[in-house]
Amino acid sequence: MNYPFFLFSFFLKKVNSVSLEFIRIFMKDNCILLYLLIVPMLVFSQKNTLRLGDPYADDQLYVSVGYNQFFGQPTAIAKSSFSYAFSGGFLKDITLNKSGTITIAAGVGYGYDFFNHELSIDEVDGSTVFGSAKAISENIFTSHNIELPFEFRWRTSTAIKYGFWRVYSGIKVLYNLQNKFQYIDSAANQVKLINVTAYNKLQYGLTMSAGYDAFNLHVFYGMTPVFKKATINGEVVDSKIIKFGLIFYFL
Repeated sequence: MNYPFFLFSFFLKKVNSVSLEFIRIFMKDNCILLYLLIVPMLVFSQKNTLRLGDPYADDQLYVSVGYNQFFGQPTAIAKSSFSYAFSGGFLKDITLNKSGTITIAAGVGYGYDFFNHELSIDEVDGSTVFGSAKAISENIFTSHNIELPFEFRWRTSTAIKYGFWRVYSGIKVLYNLQNKFQYIDSAANQVKLINVTAYNKLQYGLTMSAGYDAFNLHVFYGMTPVFKKATINGEVVDSKIIKFGLIFYFL
């Protein structure tokens, strides 16, 4: 028997079995990570192979940061202090003309909102009670939302042009996953309320994005009140959200 050859063959079989098991475990536990790494590379490499006049898609990933404010507040409530928003997601871009300058896009994403506001909120016997926040401090509201954006798009791009002007308008539907209100009351106790009864979980607003290349101004104008059937001293709480900021498109 050729012992060196036998030992070498045995060693190769063991290495192959270990390698296959490692790949199987890695794929099982990291399939989402692999997807996030591979898909952008495939899309980018695909555009690098395009020629002028070829059909193409663009701006399919987005990330936005912005400044939040409530509007339509009751007269007893002052404007919000510094507040901000963050969102990101994926949009499927569909061209409507041969040159690819007019398109529509629909997608899904995640959004986070932070408000430092002046509206007092409490839950009493399963109902939400509203008031002025003059007697409380550190009054913070946060929300986590699923975003469903739809855009009508005009741009000056081509299949091989990466820097271009764009104007995108549309509508964005928000479905609330969690809302949390927390503050310090007059007795110095911290109060936390999660998923309050009167919160409007399904909201929507109009969007507009415009700019050149990576930097684009973005506005979200809420059309739906944040709260349902809310009043303060008989006055309706018709608070809506407006956001100003920047949005970055990729791929």
